[in-house]
Amino acid sequence: MDVNVSHFNDAEGEHYFLYKGNNGAVNLGRVYDNIKHQQRILARKLEENGQIAGKRSKSYQKARIKLQKLYERAHRMQDDAMHKYTTHLVKEYDAICIEDLDVKGMLMSHVASKGVHRALFGRFRSYQYKCKSAGVKLVIANRFYPSTQRCAACGNIKKDDEKITLSGNKKHGTKHNEYVCYNKKCPNYGKVVDRDMNAMMNLTFFD
Repeated sequence: MDVNVSHFNDAEGEHYFLYKGNNGAVNLGRVYDNIKHQQRILARKLEENGQIAGKRSKSYQKARIKLQKLYERAHRMQDDAMHKYTTHLVKEYDAICIEDLDVKGMLMSHVASKGVHRALFGRFRSYQYKCKSAGVKLVIANRFYPSTQRCAACGNIKKDDEKITLSGNKKHGTKHNEYVCYNKKCPNYGKVVDRDMNAMMNLTFFD
């Protein structure tokens, strides 16, 4: 399984836990839009005459409570979806392989930090107990295993300026979600492959 900020990739396809609602996952787009709107309201109530108010008004407290309830709703919706998803995994598969992500390092990135907080990788990893109770083998791939940079068809690994970054690859002008193998002996030579599905295939055969 390839775990991303907004979705997970497994043998059945993509499973979204943030903004999209395909594959039985939850659609949190409207909830996060409401959160953003409520945050703006709260920010306006925090100021008085262009300055930060020292004493919080009743209207400010009501807005703060409303925002807190929206966060709790998003948490419950996502937690329910992840519980259902992980239960499905342990029922359908005898072994599951996931990456040991450097979450702290990802939180330092201004590009992915908010998404990482919302994706709650730590909560997903906390469901490992389901594997043990169901007798499912859980394999943790080393965080340095190049699942994203390795071609699942030929095993060629991208290095230096060939690597795929969060912004893609400048040398070849490819996007962050595209994997193109330039090994002429590869059956996928020159073909644009979904990066996450390619990483998932690499983890499928990880040992």
